[in-house]
Amino acid sequence: MSSQTISPIPGQTTKKIEVALGNRSYDILIDSGLLQHAGTLISQLRPDVKCSIVTDENVAQHHLAPLQKALSSSNIPSEAIILPPGEGTKSFNALSSLVETLLSHEIERGDLVIALGGGVIGDLAGFAASILRRGVDFVQIPTSLLAQVDSSVGGKTGVNSNYGKNLIGAFHQPILVLCDLDVLTTLEPRQFRAGYAEVVKYGLIKNEEFFTWLQTNRNEIYALDKQSLTHAIQTSCSMKANIVALDEKEHGVRALLNLGHTFGHAFESLTGYGDKLLHGEAISIGMVLAFEFADKLGICKPSETQKVTAHFKAANLPTRIEDIPGAQEFTSKMLIEKMRQDKKVERGDMVFILPHKIGKAVVTRQISEPTLHDFLEEKLAIS
Repeated sequence: MSSQTISPIPGQTTKKIEVALGNRSYDILIDSGLLQHAGTLISQLRPDVKCSIVTDENVAQHHLAPLQKALSSSNIPSEAIILPPGEGTKSFNALSSLVETLLSHEIERGDLVIALGGGVIGDLAGFAASILRRGVDFVQIPTSLLAQVDSSVGGKTGVNSNYGKNLIGAFHQPILVLCDLDVLTTLEPRQFRAGYAEVVKYGLIKNEEFFTWLQTNRNEIYALDKQSLTHAIQTSCSMKANIVALDEKEHGVRALLNLGHTFGHAFESLTGYGDKLLHGEAISIGMVLAFEFADKLGICKPSETQKVTAHFKAANLPTRIEDIPGAQEFTSKMLIEKMRQDKKVERGDMVFILPHKIGKAVVTRQISEPTLHDFLEEKLAIS
């Protein structure tokens, strides 16, 4: 990979963030209209490539033709692979089929895979790129808020297993991330809200000032106000870029980005990775539970938990286990079994990201299973 940076598009007010990883550094660009300039931007990095675009049926309806037109205008040939939408596509079977199709497109090591879609497409296409011919470069063009602020940045790629979420994958950094604000206008409101949960996460783990700003500006973000939306995405991406630069492969501080995920991934697994519960919805509930658990352990004040819960409720996001379809079938044993397959487990011990207050979260390893069991029993009894 090259650490070459991108020159700005004339007339654009593009925000640029560098993910500093030495000779694998890359830029995140944030602006309206980036999709129509994708060919110009990509050709700066790879002037003589061909591309395979990986997308899903929903995204293709809105954004595939404009992307292909932009590539063609820069003399970049491309072929599209259109997959079914939804978390179910993040599977070994889909990965196998995708890699075979990419090989049939004769994508070489010097060519590009372009991930055009949300987190599912980004994770799947990135993983396919990481193993195709032992590694080809790829570009992320995230089309959901969640993907723009989280999954498209940092190089985590992978698929789900019957044992849990994202348990099969690789770290494979993109060479460019294009966050086009315009594509967010085609998102369903529920999907946008789910992405907003990941925006809030950045305030909760390490930036109380940002959380306070979100409390004041959430309505403007939901209304797709360009200035507010740009600030939210830029702040989120800058925080993640800084954390990834310090800890690319999650041996330390990067684990903070998993606030709420130990609970949330268990909920996703038990609901079958479908439309019953979107990732951001699971993480919203998971983050509230992380605050409540920290409250129970005496390391976080109840007033902090109340403030966080109120913000998610005002954002029309779920905050309780009982908000999950089918939650009446959950048991603490089922949840703990799923949590034991979490990627952060160390020598059989579960690792939690727990807040001390809004803006300060820590990695916690000294959690006994009986304590967790009692907490979950209490929460399940309420639901």
